[in-house]
Amino acid sequence: MARDTVKLISAEGFEFIVDYQAACVSNTIKNMLSSAGSFTETELGEVKFPEISTPVLEKVCQYFYFKLRHQNSVTKDIPEFKLPPEMALELLRASNYLDT
Repeated sequence: MARDTVKLISAEGFEFIVDYQAACVSNTIKNMLSSAGSFTETELGEVKFPEISTPVLEKVCQYFYFKLRHQNSVTKDIPEFKLPPEMALELLRASNYLDT
């Protein structure tokens, strides 16, 4: 079943609705949504992240769209993806888990 959007749910229960293509920037999410069998993620098109806070998941979603926009860029003038320094460690952990 083809999906246009995916719901990503933070530890606090905040829901982010993102394009399927953007969510699949994460290999972990892509695998969760396309795995064989009747898993909740596959059937409902939503993934819960009990270990990822709302501000971190919001920044991750922003990065998904940033990467989609610039991944096939032929120019070297790709803008920097700005990160708040106080969020760097949590973002690194989330990035590692999400395989982005």
